[in-house]
Amino acid sequence: MTGTLLTEDQQALVETTLDFTHDHITPHALAWDRDSHFPVDVLRKAAGLGLGGVHVREESGGSGLSRADGVLVYETLASGCPCLAAYLSIHNMVAWMVDHYGDPAQRAHLLPRLCAMDDLASYCLTEPGAGSDAAALTTRAVRDGDHWTLTGTKQFISGAGAAQLYLVMARTGGAGPEGISAFLVDKDDPGVSFGPDERKMGWHAQPTRQVVLDGVRVPADRLLGREGQGFGIAMNGLNGGRLGIAACSLGGARSALDRSLTHLAGRQAFGTRLLDAQALRFRLADMATELAAARALVQQAAQALDRHDPQAPYLCAMAKRFATDTGYSVADRALQLHGGYGYLSEYGIEKIVRDLRVHQILEGTNEIMRVIVARGLTEAFG
Repeated sequence: MTGTLLTEDQQALVETTLDFTHDHITPHALAWDRDSHFPVDVLRKAAGLGLGGVHVREESGGSGLSRADGVLVYETLASGCPCLAAYLSIHNMVAWMVDHYGDPAQRAHLLPRLCAMDDLASYCLTEPGAGSDAAALTTRAVRDGDHWTLTGTKQFISGAGAAQLYLVMARTGGAGPEGISAFLVDKDDPGVSFGPDERKMGWHAQPTRQVVLDGVRVPADRLLGREGQGFGIAMNGLNGGRLGIAACSLGGARSALDRSLTHLAGRQAFGTRLLDAQALRFRLADMATELAAARALVQQAAQALDRHDPQAPYLCAMAKRFATDTGYSVADRALQLHGGYGYLSEYGIEKIVRDLRVHQILEGTNEIMRVIVARGLTEAFG
């Protein structure tokens, strides 16, 4: 991780994660992509290293790592497969939300299995008609005695069908963000069903489906936090989620850059190694510089989130926008440096390009990130 100053503990964390990635992820990533296989067994092996509860407190059964530690984990895993690393980031986002906002009974019941990844988790905010305008969601939860009844459809849900726990944002009050609450829905609750697996450009190694809630009746103790607190819970969770996706973009792009160096060192044209061509060296230098700058911004945002800096949401949005745009751009240029070989699936570059493209959309589109950053810049002017 060129340009990143790590503590001894962080260096050990990266080395352990990298060993796991080399042994259990990198050799299989292309086959998982080709076969649309979701390797739950590998996720559970990762949980054995504490990666199922990265940001869950130790007293709740997690690893209790900082956000600055977590982005190192996700970047390293993504060097083997951005798709799988991104799902792990989403699972950990939900686990953190349960630990941070759950009551003692909810934490005791859910977190042991989430941290072990015996149960996988999915985050359910987006709807067919409410993406960037998340506060306009229409999934409804109606109080009925000591239960809530949920009705609605969630769209583009990572892990849907395979996950056991669904953190669902639903409207319990009036229009706008104040009327939204968060609920813990189980896969086996009557009325829960799933749409077909979406056919996607990338992210083939994890399922993406609709989650359909048809009069799902859940006990009142499945409310996470307080009634009307759901939108705030969702946004606070996304601060960390955006850092995770940003880090996954860095890891995928770093892998693409490393592959380009190897490829250019082994290819000749016009009697000389491609790696010795100054024009190509300048391209590589730009790619490495941009990744180092993006990594520094992600670390700055992670440290701000760790210390509860009021500017953390602004910095997380900035880091997510810059790192995902940079990661995709670097991967795309790496494909070009491979020439025709970059377009072949066996070289792995085109998979990275496909996987990283969606990072500019999910966890809040990069257009919405610009809205957040601009608001932070201009709010003093009214």
